[in-house]
Amino acid sequence: MERRQKLIAEGASSPPVRRPRGRPKAASDTAKRMKIIAEAQKTFETLGYGGTTMDLVASRCKISKQTLYQLFASKLELFVAVMAVHRQSMLALPRAPGADMPIAEELAEIFMIDIDEEAERERWPFIQALILDAQQFPEISEALQTYGVDESRQILADWLTIQRSEGKIDIDDTLSAARMLMDMIFAAMVGPSGHANYWPDRETRSRHLRRCIDVFLNGVRPGR
Repeated sequence: MERRQKLIAEGASSPPVRRPRGRPKAASDTAKRMKIIAEAQKTFETLGYGGTTMDLVASRCKISKQTLYQLFASKLELFVAVMAVHRQSMLALPRAPGADMPIAEELAEIFMIDIDEEAERERWPFIQALILDAQQFPEISEALQTYGVDESRQILADWLTIQRSEGKIDIDDTLSAARMLMDMIFAAMVGPSGHANYWPDRETRSRHLRRCIDVFLNGVRPGR
């Protein structure tokens, strides 16, 4: 009892804990990166790869160029990071396994066939800028192939491999299957002009894309 009273007395007489002075803790590197990527995407869409500089991105993000280079070693690295984030607006993968829905519907979700109009408008400017830049800059063409097409294909192939292991599909080469499916869907989605508006309307395009999925899963033979 005496010991407890002594501890209470000591606590009462001890000086209050001082809060550390100075600025609040800076945002995490992840938060900084995402903010920079979002601003860089707008800049690339407007000015293209050639017209975008690290100085300009740093200025628009209200950070020093030194901070920008600490997070992204080069303009190409920043462009690849933007591409990786944008890919998620084109291919909803990876996703949690064990979805309780028909595989055709899950593929429609993965390729975002029924994406709303506003989200679709937001994703097209970067696609168009990317197509133009890939024609002008070999490094962008290579990055598009490596970090855009190839990575997307591998992620889709991994998902198809899971579906095969669950007995939902039967195909020997899931990477080849992923290539086939992406060729059908994205070629129809983007179109020869690099824009979705060459379709007469969204409903016609949606029906065609779902037909692509149906042919991929079930083929075209009668009586299937």
